[in-house]
Parts: sequence; C-alpha cells; structure tokens
Amino acid sequence: MIIKQIKVGFMEVFCYILGCEATHKGLLIDPAGDEEHIMDTAVGLGLTIESVVNTHGHPDHTCGNAMIKDLTGAKIYMHALDDRFFNTPDGQSMGRQMGFAPSPPADVLLEDGDTIDFGEKALTVLHTPGHTPGGICLYEGGNLFT
Repeated sequence: MIIKQIKVGFMEVFCYILGCEATHKGLLIDPAGDEEHIMDTAVGLGLTIESVVNTHGHPDHTCGNAMIKDLTGAKIYMHALDDRFFNTPDGQSMGRQMGFAPSPPADVLLEDGDTIDFGEKALTVLHTPGHTPGGICLYEGGNLFT
C-alpha cells in the first residue's frame, strides 16, 4: 500500500494519501486544506483519487471535501452520526465562523465494521466516538489512521 502523510491547512491537520500499488486507485483521509498540493502529491504518486474519507466531521478535517470532489468526482465517506450533525445549518455555521468551506453531504454513510475499497486494498471502519459522536479510525494491514 502507498501511504503519504502531509500536513495541510492553517490548523496543520494530517492528510493521508493512500493508494493501491496494483491499480493506482487512491483515497484521501481528511483533506483539510491545501487541496492543490494534495492533488499534485497524489498525481505525483501516480494515483487516481476516487474517495475522500473523514475521520470525523469537524470543519478543520472536512474543509477540502468540496474542492476535491469537484476536481476528481470522488465520493465522500463519513460516519452517519457526524454527517447528520455537520450538514445541518448549525453544524455548517460553526465552520463558516472559523473561515472553513462547508463539506457537501457524504455520499456514503459509514458504520462500525464497514469497509472502504480502493483498488485491491480496503480500510476497515472502527467507530471511535468521543471527539465527535461519529469519530472513526481506519485500519488496514497493521496501519491505523486516526
């Protein structure tokens, strides 16, 4: 599996670019700003981004979703509990007050135990509420993305 960690946005959130070596299909975890840099890095790795996965719905982790979706057509994945809250007027207002672009609603609502495929690889969703009700971790082959 291809794994690239980059620090993005003014809150310096880690975004992960993951890819399947065999198919060159990729996904992003928490594209939190600097979308052009994220995409340049993914292209440099030879990846086609098909999915955006958010570990939780806070706007500092989701503010790049809309632009990445516009650039790639990628589907957005988020736990159902966070998608429901952060796509309400109150949820989006919080992000706008901090200067973040709102995320479109998730295309795929996640629950504990779901898998997210990218090429011949797959992430397993682990529901880890606490920071937010719909917080998740993602596991694959000895790697845990939080």
